[in-house]
Amino acid sequence: MKARGVPRIALLAWVLSTALTAISLILLVLNRLHPGVHIFDYWLEDTVIAAVFSVIGAVISSRRPENVIGWIFCAIGLSVAADHFVAEYATYALVAAPGTLPGGEAAAWVRAWIWVFYLGLFVFLGLLFPDGRLPSPRWRFFAYLSVSLVLLGAVATALSPGPVDGLGSIQNPLGISGGVDVVWLVNWLVLVPTLVAAASLLLRMRRAVAEERQQLKWFAYAAALASSGAILTYTIAEATGGDPWVKWGGYALFIVGIVGLPTAVAIAILRYRLYDIDLIINRTLVYGTLSVSLGLIYLGSVISLQHVFHDVVGRQPHLAVAASTLAIAALFNPLRHRIQTLIDRRFYRRKYDAQKTLEAFGRRLRSEADLDALSRDLIGVVYETVHPAHVSLWLRPGE
Repeated sequence: MKARGVPRIALLAWVLSTALTAISLILLVLNRLHPGVHIFDYWLEDTVIAAVFSVIGAVISSRRPENVIGWIFCAIGLSVAADHFVAEYATYALVAAPGTLPGGEAAAWVRAWIWVFYLGLFVFLGLLFPDGRLPSPRWRFFAYLSVSLVLLGAVATALSPGPVDGLGSIQNPLGISGGVDVVWLVNWLVLVPTLVAAASLLLRMRRAVAEERQQLKWFAYAAALASSGAILTYTIAEATGGDPWVKWGGYALFIVGIVGLPTAVAIAILRYRLYDIDLIINRTLVYGTLSVSLGLIYLGSVISLQHVFHDVVGRQPHLAVAASTLAIAALFNPLRHRIQTLIDRRFYRRKYDAQKTLEAFGRRLRSEADLDALSRDLIGVVYETVHPAHVSLWLRPGE
């Protein structure tokens, strides 16, 4: 591929994805104008993925054309945009305004199987990150097997009878009569390779050093956000009876993860502020733990104080809420410092030890008058914090 043509191809993929997404949103608005029309279940996810993945894919492909990760992002963004377009088109042509647009059944059939294709691309995103190559030649068999499973899943869903996933009552026009609904089976066919691809990242992490380790941290952090949101939205929320707080909280986290994944990959591959990930992970652990802890303390405090105030002054729930809020405000900073210390000791031991060493040296520096003792202390601090192979101190004589 010629170097001059690379930016044009990436730009073309972005333009097509943007155009399809824009037309899809117009059709979405038209569909919503018709009462009783089922709105495509995944319109928001598709819009976000198509917009963000296409932009990031174009940026990475134009700057690192030899890295296949950028082209995978372009393919994901374009295929998701096409998925959204055919879903909205089929809804409008078959339900909202029947007979006004041709090819509605063909669009519904494409929607029946195209989602398997872009889910399969996520498998290779995890398998080939960050350099666009397999972890080792032994993974070639798994790569071929993943391609086979994706193709098998696409064919199975293309011929599966019944309603098309996400389109309400619209039926698959090419579904084989008497066949079996295989959507759940195809989900597992794609999920298992995805988990194996995630395991390959763990193997890379064990062998990685320096910059590659930081790249993998970025990817793992964003993938963990998206996975946590998906689990909360589609698993835990359903298990708890569709609790709206769990569902919408998980959905918001899922959308953040969708936006964060391509952003993290771009930072990792382009190496822009690569080492900031340690600070981000640290703050996430601290404030995530702090939020959960304060939430549990607040809930327990409100429940306990309601019983106390009920026995003393009658039913006064607002007093329990006010007292619990004041308690949370008083506990915020002490609890945050305590959690920060625990996390630094557990996950950032070298940084924690270095910080304590520097604090101790700063205290000695304010009261030390002996130049020889100060020089020995300074050399000792450098040894304990930086761990150099050799260190020496030169002092220029005063005039």
